[in-house]
Amino acid sequence: MISKSSAPGKVILFGEHAVVYGEPALAMAVDKRCGCEISVSSSRTTVNGHPIREEYHSYILQCLNILEVDNKLKISTESDIPSGAGMGSSAAVSVATIGALRKFLEKGSTEEMIAKDAFNVEFEVQGNASPIDTSTSTHGNAIMVSEKKEKDFLWEIKKDEKSWNIHHRDIPDMDFVIGDTGVHSSTGPLVEKVKKFYRKSNFAREIIQEIGEIVRDGCVLLEEEDLEGVGRLMNKNHRLLSILGVSHPSLEKLIKGARRHSYGAKLTGAGGGGSMIALTDEPNKVAEVIEKKGGTPYVLKSTKKGLTSTNTEEKE
Repeated sequence: MISKSSAPGKVILFGEHAVVYGEPALAMAVDKRCGCEISVSSSRTTVNGHPIREEYHSYILQCLNILEVDNKLKISTESDIPSGAGMGSSAAVSVATIGALRKFLEKGSTEEMIAKDAFNVEFEVQGNASPIDTSTSTHGNAIMVSEKKEKDFLWEIKKDEKSWNIHHRDIPDMDFVIGDTGVHSSTGPLVEKVKKFYRKSNFAREIIQEIGEIVRDGCVLLEEEDLEGVGRLMNKNHRLLSILGVSHPSLEKLIKGARRHSYGAKLTGAGGGGSMIALTDEPNKVAEVIEKKGGTPYVLKSTKKGLTSTNTEEKE
């Protein structure tokens, strides 16, 4: 038996940082994907021909641990999702591996099971995690995460005292360009920076609430396929994130350049460097501008296609 699976990457469209304070956030699946193939091994468990080792295969090893796998397996992965560019590469690896393992072991493979397993993998490896990336990679389309159950509810994920409600949201076909600044940023200090501002300032709290409103307005505009409106909200969301202090000169340079050929552009993820995203009908022009300004561009499309998994019989 050979089990194969494929899971998409993701981008966060609206709601970074505000989601920490109970506001909703919106992420969508993109057409770059990670694949995983699993079959029986005659000797030991390997990943891409190498013995599985925690320092190189921590996410895959945790997938095996969570599903209590003691079989010797041959695991192969391939991915066109760049690491560290805000596209959820580790989430896609976790989702694809869990999807293939559950199919291989015939343990049941509903979207909810896979999303919860993959979230737990990320949580264990990283020490902390949000289910946004793994739920988006599992479900495809777009997902909105919020504190309460709302329309098109999919599932709830709980960890310790926290809980997240995951909802389906419709998206049209859209073209995006991610611009990776190449500036590495750690999420923790940026979250802490916003927390200090939030605790001492009513203004900061109002900004967080306004970002939450942008998420909800964005969901409506996406459903209506109003790309101009979505772009305006992206610009507004970025301005608010800049006021919170999580932008960076390298991001501003790419965003300013991208906006000349876009409906809108903003940072995506924690900020402080990292990546920006532009919604555009001219992706090649945007990519060219990003490259000229020192960033690495990735042209993407939104996708409705989430995790796919199949079993096939091994040939004798």
